[in-house]
Amino acid sequence: MRYPFFVYGTLRPGERNHDLFLRGRTESEAPGRLRGALLYEGPGYPYAVEELGGAGGVVSGELVTALPEAYDELLAVLDELEEYAPGDPCNLYERVAREVTCADGAAVLAWVYVAAPAVAARLRARGKLIEGGDWHA
Repeated sequence: MRYPFFVYGTLRPGERNHDLFLRGRTESEAPGRLRGALLYEGPGYPYAVEELGGAGGVVSGELVTALPEAYDELLAVLDELEEYAPGDPCNLYERVAREVTCADGAAVLAWVYVAAPAVAARLRARGKLIEGGDWHA
């Protein structure tokens, strides 16, 4: 599926990876919110961690729609940036399709890179939570 991407860290506008990876490859970028996840600090970038059995957390970010002609390249580039490979137990992130709420209240499915299970467990146990779910704040 060719879903948009929900970005919440270094790929957001104004952050270091936005211009490196997204400039010239996007059709639109708009604010969005991912419910059912919490945001934790990582080593220079954040991790979205899906909540277990709850949906109280919210992560703020941007919903990025790729240019149709750039989609496959952008997907490959973002998978590489996030060190994601399907089925690899060493992944730091997993790419999952999740519902993201747009500023107008509409909900869309988007690709989201969330902390892989082992990373998520470690962060839940002793990670530093980013209060409010917004890395910019």
